[in-house]
Amino acid sequence: MDGGQGRIMRYPWDEPPGQGAAIEVAEGVLWMRLPLPMKLDHVNVYALDDGDGWTVIDTGFSSKKTRAIWQALIDGPLAGKPVRRVVATHHHPDHMGNVGWFQSELGAELVTTRTAWLFARMLSLDVQETWPSETLDYYRSAGMAPEVLARRMAERPFNFADMVYPMPLGFTRIKQGDVFRMGGRDWDVHMGNGHAPEHATFWSRDDNLVITGDQILSSISPNIGVYATEPLADPLADWLETCERLAPLARPDHLALGGHKLPFTGLPTRMRQLIDNHHGALARLRDHLDTPKAASECFAPLFKRSIGEGEYGLALVEAVAHVNHLYHTGDVVRTRREDGAWLYQRRG
Repeated sequence: MDGGQGRIMRYPWDEPPGQGAAIEVAEGVLWMRLPLPMKLDHVNVYALDDGDGWTVIDTGFSSKKTRAIWQALIDGPLAGKPVRRVVATHHHPDHMGNVGWFQSELGAELVTTRTAWLFARMLSLDVQETWPSETLDYYRSAGMAPEVLARRMAERPFNFADMVYPMPLGFTRIKQGDVFRMGGRDWDVHMGNGHAPEHATFWSRDDNLVITGDQILSSISPNIGVYATEPLADPLADWLETCERLAPLARPDHLALGGHKLPFTGLPTRMRQLIDNHHGALARLRDHLDTPKAASECFAPLFKRSIGEGEYGLALVEAVAHVNHLYHTGDVVRTRREDGAWLYQRRG
């Protein structure tokens, strides 16, 4: 028995590394941090010492500033040794943003999942100067506030390519069940879904390290969103399935190295919290849908706090994920409002 210690989450480091600096979280494993220009203002990246070079995990948004920080890290904490491989846990631009630079300019090999590479490559080539009708239809179907929609339509659309360095052809695939060697350790590769499709996590066979990316985070819940590319998707089902599948692997002594916030121990506790939080949100949402409501009218039961303009977009796609889940499980029915919004109501 662990005397209750396994039920406690602990944070071995109170503060993250400063810009251009690194913290050694285990032998040959460096934790570094890059800035992001949004409310979630950072992404964690890692470097693992392979002896003759480094394997880097995740890369931050593409920008001259970020690449200058990377160069300072390479010259400083990485001691000028070459980055031979770069691993992208998933396709989102704060993780995939500079892989093309590492490949093209530093000669590194890109290692990622097939879905992550295909999504990132496709999105980086799909530049839109005006809003696609499908995206606007999706926003209307979610009940996006008219003033928010009007502001968006007045601006150039966000393009993946704005935040991702041009990606050359070619990558090395990792998949579920692989054993991947880096940093002097063998790592079991387990795929996650929900936050991003085919999201790679790495579980060390040789010590207590787990690289979780954004699949499991310490003090925030990973964003689980539905987008115009697949408006009827049920990523919440995918994410809950992943949590239930990975939970038996988690040990109290695991040091979880996530894509945001602080590394932590107490992984079984955190995974149960995340699962329970979403089931609680779904229960509140079912109660909320006693009368027909659009996804945009479901923020209060889901987030239990006010949503500001900077968070509105992420909140909306997450609200759609939750109402979609209840729709797929048969808990709610939906009808179209005259303005195109889907209205959801609890059965019975």
